[in-house]
Amino acid sequence: MAKGKAVASAGAIRSGVGGWTYEPWRDNFYPKGLAHSKELAYASERLSAIEVNGTYYSTFKPPTFAKWRDETPEGFVFSLKANRFTTNRRVLAEAGDSVQRFVGSGLSGLGPKLGPLVWQFAPTKVFDPIDFEAFLKLLPAEVDGLPLRHALDVRHQSFMDPAYLALARRYRCATVFTDSDGYPSFADLTGDFVYARLMRTEPRFKTGYPPKALDRWADAARNWAGGGEPADVPRVEDPGQTAAQPRDVFMYFISGAKERAPAAAMALLERLGQPG
Repeated sequence: MAKGKAVASAGAIRSGVGGWTYEPWRDNFYPKGLAHSKELAYASERLSAIEVNGTYYSTFKPPTFAKWRDETPEGFVFSLKANRFTTNRRVLAEAGDSVQRFVGSGLSGLGPKLGPLVWQFAPTKVFDPIDFEAFLKLLPAEVDGLPLRHALDVRHQSFMDPAYLALARRYRCATVFTDSDGYPSFADLTGDFVYARLMRTEPRFKTGYPPKALDRWADAARNWAGGGEPADVPRVEDPGQTAAQPRDVFMYFISGAKERAPAAAMALLERLGQPG
């Protein structure tokens, strides 16, 4: 991935994994005998972000978010998947109550550790411009005075459409870039931050990816953070010429050889000069 033109400042780059409870990480990422109750604290000292999948399936209460906040260091961030009842429906325009229920469930208790909210759509969900815009209108800009950032995880090929990109940009929502052959993969920028899910970890590499691949993703992260765009990521549209603006970047190592995900995230952070 080609390096971009340097700018005066850059956004924050964070790297992490999906969740923190995973049996193969014990005696692999986590020290042998580490209490399960200490796993979040341990992971958060070595990574800079975690994507929470549990909020997609269940509704959590305010004390849980406050507990996560208190167990993690300053600067750490949680990305939260929105509850599936908000997005797994035939008519997205009817999701208002579910959206409000999720946003109002106490996630503001994370305070500055609240990262993007990820709205994951079913692989069968086809892009319908009218209905999708009605859904985007339901996404609140803040909760309890805390600004919200929204990332759209669209999983049907029909979203690889300039009309979708224009709509996401209008509502200032980022589009999740999924580096995988199993999902639509396009890195067109639609928000003021970048959200990437890297899904190609392999068990044969101790760090999940070969060193050169990690070097390339580190270059891409710096490029995005500095306001540029990597030259060799897939897109729907040509990026054109836009004024460089710093962007926060979230890069998660998800799926693939999941047992290697923490090592991949730490190896990326090391390349960025942010070792845990």
